[in-house]
Amino acid sequence: MAKPVSEYICQTCGHRAPKWLGKCPECAEWNSFSEELLRGRKNSVNHQTAPAKNGGVQPITDVKPLNKKRWTTGISEFDRTLGGGMVEGSLTLIGGNPGIGKSTLLLQSMGQVANSGQKVLYVSGEESPAQIKLRAERLGALSENLFISSEICIEEIQRLIDKVAPAVLILDSIQTFYTAELSSSPGSIGQVREVAFKIFQDIKKRSMAALLIGHITKDGAIAGPKALEHIVDTVIYFEGDKGHSYRLLRTIKNRFGPTPEIGVFEMRPEGLVTVENPSEIFLAERPTDCPGSVIVSSLEGSRTLLVEVQALVSASSSIGMPRRMATGFDQNRMTLMIAIMEKRLGLQFQGEDIFVNIAGGIKVNEPSIDLGIAAALASSLKNEMIDLQTVMIGEVGLTGEVRSVTQLEPRIIEAERLGFNRCIVPFTAKKGNSLPKSKMEICFVKDLSQAFEIIFSS
Repeated sequence: MAKPVSEYICQTCGHRAPKWLGKCPECAEWNSFSEELLRGRKNSVNHQTAPAKNGGVQPITDVKPLNKKRWTTGISEFDRTLGGGMVEGSLTLIGGNPGIGKSTLLLQSMGQVANSGQKVLYVSGEESPAQIKLRAERLGALSENLFISSEICIEEIQRLIDKVAPAVLILDSIQTFYTAELSSSPGSIGQVREVAFKIFQDIKKRSMAALLIGHITKDGAIAGPKALEHIVDTVIYFEGDKGHSYRLLRTIKNRFGPTPEIGVFEMRPEGLVTVENPSEIFLAERPTDCPGSVIVSSLEGSRTLLVEVQALVSASSSIGMPRRMATGFDQNRMTLMIAIMEKRLGLQFQGEDIFVNIAGGIKVNEPSIDLGIAAALASSLKNEMIDLQTVMIGEVGLTGEVRSVTQLEPRIIEAERLGFNRCIVPFTAKKGNSLPKSKMEICFVKDLSQAFEIIFSS
């Protein structure tokens, strides 16, 4: 059997070389070359004479739809992020920082899948079988249908798949596996891509679901999930702070379900426990007598979350540039809100240290929280409280106008269900038909000045 032909490709600019180079001659990047197999260069055929496969071109109306079978994991929040469960023949990537709970979630869920009668093959390149069993005992994931292995060669793993014939395959983590066809070490981008591609081809042929775990490193996910997102069917990221017990499972890409979608978990000694009503959890410890706190409504996938925005504005004791810090959302948005309020409302933030935090360790990237961020900053600066029963929803433009947001109805319904009696929304919502019948007081505002007049005059 002929040895597979490989080449070295710069992971920055794509320059190709027959051997490894320390510095790329194209982009001058150091240590950017990774070995990859050459594809599509053997047994080339003349496309003009080669017969067309599968009937060649056909109208899209004649294509038969896929009837994919789904397996539920037994964990409702995990199934939510997967779009209803694992699809046969699908390849799912779960990324996250080391120690965030990825292995715990998969071992816990696969224990339930195995107890339902499906065979599961759990292959770990980081832990021994004895270590996996010790954790499975703590999580209550022991089952005769759960097979474990510590093999790291992908060709040997494929032989294990032939022997076990599992319904679900777990690879933990993708950076530890290698293929014998490449001489580079495990964890390099070439190895990671080639291992993932081999598994991708194998599971499609067998109609078997596979889940890959990938670590995110400090330097931008080198040889990790970012190199695989175009290969896999579903990409899920595990988010959370080790200082908090709550974890978020966020879907970034899903060919078999909606995106973005989130699942919320609480980390406990017995494993990850689903949080069915996360809004109540995030608001449980809200202070009742402190300025700089406001409730905002964020839409994460199909789920509406009410979260608390906290702001602290205090005189800076340092000489020079005052401190500006944001936790849980983009700091640039905070800087933008400060500039808008200084220009349009005449509020003075110069010389002030400013800190903004999304309580509970959750990360929110939606612009609908702009109005809440601006209100929390003004509340702390003025040292005036905002009514505890008020929810604020709206995006803020550069001229200070409050702009409309999507899915306003479920946001208002969730706020009313949790006992809030007033909601401040963009004025444009008054013209549409997106508002539900509600007993809440709905306040329509055109700009920040109107919004502040309402919240600081009551």
